[in-house]
Amino acid sequence: MTEATLVYDDDCGFCTWWAAYFDERTALRSVGFSDCTDDLRERLPAEYEDCSHLVTDDGVYSCGASIEEAIVRTDVAEPVGDAVEFLRQFEEYERIRERSYQWVADNRGRLGTSLSKTPPARQQADDG
Repeated sequence: MTEATLVYDDDCGFCTWWAAYFDERTALRSVGFSDCTDDLRERLPAEYEDCSHLVTDDGVYSCGASIEEAIVRTDVAEPVGDAVEFLRQFEEYERIRERSYQWVADNRGRLGTSLSKTPPARQQADDG
């Protein structure tokens, strides 16, 4: 694998909005759960549909770490990257990052009322 890949829930409008955001601002390739190849799926954790993942040549970042890595790779990366590098020095940062990710995941339906895009999985179902 040479291209970093964001794997996300493509049946979620909020998740699809974020995938599109990263598509516009990074060189990441976005792949929805429904489009995962066998090779890609083999690199993911067994319960991969529990959260997003960023798959790189160096490893797999899951949940909050996947979004953090994706944000660091955006076109606003320099100031964000510096802030993330600073925060990684603190023990509590990872716990806060993951808790924040889980809160957003638990509330994505409500958040999706403001930030949403028609998910590819639903577009395919509507076309069929």
